[in-house]
Amino acid sequence: MTEDQILDTLRSVMDPEVGINIVDMGLVYSVEIKPEEVYIQITMTSPTCPLHGVITRNMDKILRSTFPELGAMTIELVWKPPWTPDRLSADAKKQLGWN
Repeated sequence: MTEDQILDTLRSVMDPEVGINIVDMGLVYSVEIKPEEVYIQITMTSPTCPLHGVITRNMDKILRSTFPELGAMTIELVWKPPWTPDRLSADAKKQLGWN
């Protein structure tokens, strides 16, 4: 599995409030494939977002079903740098009518 494959898989995880996948929303900050684990840093659009648990459970579920060989995985919620709308992909901006 590669970083690109993980990101492609995570495109099937939606932000439930907006209906756009977490990659195009810019919520996935980094993916690192280490020998002992896959390490993913994510953020939310706001520190008060109550959906962190839902999103991380969905991430875990889809990644483990897509990559059965996946062993240890850490999904870390970070707040720096803070999320801004600049992180939205062109597709996400189009879906939101921002183009």
